[in-house]
Amino acid sequence: MEARIRVVVAKPGLDGHDRGVKVVARALRDAGMEVVYTGLHQTPEQIVRTAIQEDAAAIGLSILSGAHMTLFARLIEVLREEDAEDIVVFGGGIIPEADIPELQKMGVARIFTPGATTQEIVDWVRTAVPA
Repeated sequence: MEARIRVVVAKPGLDGHDRGVKVVARALRDAGMEVVYTGLHQTPEQIVRTAIQEDAAAIGLSILSGAHMTLFARLIEVLREEDAEDIVVFGGGIIPEADIPELQKMGVARIFTPGATTQEIVDWVRTAVPA
């Protein structure tokens, strides 16, 4: 049997809009991946702990609150502290184009902005994330 990609998807911070993250989680699951959705209002520490416990290969954050620079930075810092930097980090939401290069320098593998299709996200995860 083929190994399945395991992905944790999360809504960090105070953002309460979760329709988009649920659509992405469903698309990844329908594409044959194992998906754990952590729910709303998670801290970077909680998200990393879940990813490690679930032996996830990737973490996908959905951020619409404007706190993306802080939340991604902290998540990557916690991954480093936990010696889990092999977990691929990606995200989406309302993230200005101008911030994307800085997020990539930080270690975020990919940012999907509004208008990205679920197929685009699924295809990217399949090629960028190890099973």
